[in-house]
Amino acid sequence: MSETLPLFPLSAVLFPGMRLPLHIFEERYRTLVADLLAMPEPRRFGVIAIRKGREVGADAVTSLHEIGCIAQLRQVTPDADGKYDLQTVGTDRFRLLRIERPGKTPYFRAEIEILADADIAADAEPGNTAPGKTGSGKARPADAGPANAGPHDTGPHDTGRVAIGVVVRQVQAGFRGYLNALADRGGGVISVADLPDEPILLSYVVGAAMIIDLPERQSLLAAPDALTRLRLERSLLSRETAMLHVTTSRPAPDYDFEQFSPN
Repeated sequence: MSETLPLFPLSAVLFPGMRLPLHIFEERYRTLVADLLAMPEPRRFGVIAIRKGREVGADAVTSLHEIGCIAQLRQVTPDADGKYDLQTVGTDRFRLLRIERPGKTPYFRAEIEILADADIAADAEPGNTAPGKTGSGKARPADAGPANAGPHDTGPHDTGRVAIGVVVRQVQAGFRGYLNALADRGGGVISVADLPDEPILLSYVVGAAMIIDLPERQSLLAAPDALTRLRLERSLLSRETAMLHVTTSRPAPDYDFEQFSPN
């Protein structure tokens, strides 16, 4: 099911659950905020990363990525000169279906479909099969138990959950090692609250906090499920940690995704 939302192109990637403050000064985005404030809550708009172009200017954006994140407006602070400071938080991923370029409104609008992370328990590790199939591909009765099942055997969802748990622990350990490498390079100490065990939330937290290029961060947002995203993050964390051990300067990470966008 699709819906149409105002669209806010940025040179950044927003993940669900992450905060995004915005400073609004362009006239077209002042209009967007005024239109949002005239709507009932929840007041929502789409944040999408720019593939080609820049944030500022009416004709600055020439190409957008396909997957974005809905931002929900939490707080609006107007300035005396008509500008706004916004506090927003990401809620759901979406796919662009159709873009309405500025015309009826001075800002982009888009038809989108909400994307839910796929069920990762059933498809977690090698050996996953289609419903009603055995590992050899032979059909068996729908009401039959697992082939050759014994009294202590587990079903595919149990196996999937074990596999997910392994990847979750690997990413948690890899992220802590990454933070330790950052702290070593900066000569300080980075303390982090307990990392979530829930796979989807962990994948969003790590994806938002790592210092990586926009295309790589976008690929994490676009991953079809948390397990795929966590596996990508596991590889990126290994690479980035190794790089930190051989380089002398890296910027500090932004754990709250609290960058200010000049829009």
